[in-house]
Amino acid sequence: NMQSIFAKNGSETPEPVKAEVTGSVPSWLQGTLLRNGPGLFSVGSCEYNHWFDGMSLIHSFTFRNGEMTYRSKFLKSHTYNRNIKADKIVVSEFGTMIYPDPCTNIFSRAFTHLRNIISNFTDNNLINIIRYGQDYYATSEINYMNQIDPGTLETIGRINYRDHITLNLATAHPHYDNEGNTYNMGTTIMGFGRPKYVLFKVPADTSDKKQKKPALRKVQQVCSIPCRSTLFPSYFHSFGMTDNYIVFVEQSFKLDIVRLATAYFRGLTWGKCLIFDKDDNTLFHIINKKTGKAISTRFYGDALVVFHHINAYEDDDHVVFDLISYKNSNLYDMFYIHNMKQETSNFIESNKSFSPPRCQRFVLPLNIHKESPRGTNLVTLTDTTAQAVMQEDGSVYCQPDTLLEGLELPGINHNFNTKKYRYFYGSRLEWSPFPNKIAKFDIVTRKHIEWEQENCYPSEPVFVASPGAVDEDDGLILSSVISTDPNISPFMLVLNAKTMEEVSRASIPASVHIDLHGLFIPATD
Repeated sequence: NMQSIFAKNGSETPEPVKAEVTGSVPSWLQGTLLRNGPGLFSVGSCEYNHWFDGMSLIHSFTFRNGEMTYRSKFLKSHTYNRNIKADKIVVSEFGTMIYPDPCTNIFSRAFTHLRNIISNFTDNNLINIIRYGQDYYATSEINYMNQIDPGTLETIGRINYRDHITLNLATAHPHYDNEGNTYNMGTTIMGFGRPKYVLFKVPADTSDKKQKKPALRKVQQVCSIPCRSTLFPSYFHSFGMTDNYIVFVEQSFKLDIVRLATAYFRGLTWGKCLIFDKDDNTLFHIINKKTGKAISTRFYGDALVVFHHINAYEDDDHVVFDLISYKNSNLYDMFYIHNMKQETSNFIESNKSFSPPRCQRFVLPLNIHKESPRGTNLVTLTDTTAQAVMQEDGSVYCQPDTLLEGLELPGINHNFNTKKYRYFYGSRLEWSPFPNKIAKFDIVTRKHIEWEQENCYPSEPVFVASPGAVDEDDGLILSSVISTDPNISPFMLVLNAKTMEEVSRASIPASVHIDLHGLFIPATD
């Protein structure tokens, strides 16, 4: 069945293998696409419960002179090494709680404080590849990252955010500006005072080739935002950025701190410590990234769950930001392995209640005055139906404009990040959480075009701009594709981003596993 290809153990291809190219890869495409995702779902006779528990498998697709080579290696994290050595799962993950042997003294563990439980988090960084300075890291959302060599995929070593900045969690979706600085956000749970969200920046020129000092040593805190609830900080997976502002969505999908602190004794996994409060609202924070000061207007909207932002920009005294939202948090439940292993028809039937992803545009007017008229829509942009209505108490209630339903894993032309833009790309999720098409959406015409092939499952599309491109969609889309058809080997698909037509494909004579996110690193020579 189809689900089995997602939750079966992947394997390494440690030496580069050459792909067989059909069509022609443009000679200007030179560089490496690094990708990350869960690739090992059992160790010995122990199995993980959740797809986001699988141990990280790093892939690289290297383009050079019209050819492509592929290689993959498991991230050699502390977690991986400990599990492999024990030949069983010994480190707890998001959906799998592991208890020590009964002969160890459970009481000595029972009185460990929350901070010890958190600092014993796994370092299985399976979500993305990110860059700080010139250092590349496999990351998830915990305080550990593992540095990797983008050429060989070797794991260089583990780094702890907490050695440089007080963070317990950090996103795996930072923003890069034109100078090469990296902006990211995290949450401080165990610090001084109440929990807070922290925005930080790592300057571009931090790398130190000779002495191997980490780029993070130059980290700068931009600002912090107090959590609205001490015991329930919002969960967040990404954030928005414009030229001048950071957009942070404080959603009603939250981390229950007390539950997290007692999860171990109550037999709960960390995944069960995420709570969606459908009756709460969503707060939208806009922070000036130069001064670190938040705009004082209280912008809020209805409850939603968001993982991925698409893009954000400023337009005529408004902040416009596009994100992908869900009506509830059922998405996580679908990825429990026992749910994924159902026959396709049962899977569709049992996920009828799945709230589909909605690409939505929110617009927050910045020029709000104390005397702005109550009860009227303050958005004056003409290209959107998004509303921002001033309430009696001076707060502003925001309702989005829905652009498209059924698209996830969004990508844009990165040269338009933080700028007014027209197109985004993504994986179409129509009847299940398994993407079976790639789509390009045009925000101006509100139409989309798609690429698809029967029995094929593409990964998140990555846009690479043509050299000297003027048009926003002048470039290529890269996506690795796996198939349930045994006659179709895995391939890297190269599409013309203007037409979404195939330019070439590179068939890979090795096993390739479905992944989550990645980063294209242009060749420097």
